[in-house]
Amino acid sequence: MEVSLIFKIGAVGILVSVLGQVLKHSGREEQAFLTSLAGLVLVLFWVLPYIYELFETIKKLFML
Repeated sequence: MEVSLIFKIGAVGILVSVLGQVLKHSGREEQAFLTSLAGLVLVLFWVLPYIYELFETIKKLFML
């Protein structure tokens, strides 16, 4: 796993947190929820290839 990916995930987390707080304090809870959901989906798309690679490695390990 790349270190830059960890920094990207951290940056998205900080950005989503700040946007969520701003939107909640302005009375837009629905948009704050959608912002956090969009951040989660973005991070999942970044991490999904690594999860797939992990499962493929585990499958190869147990198939003798």
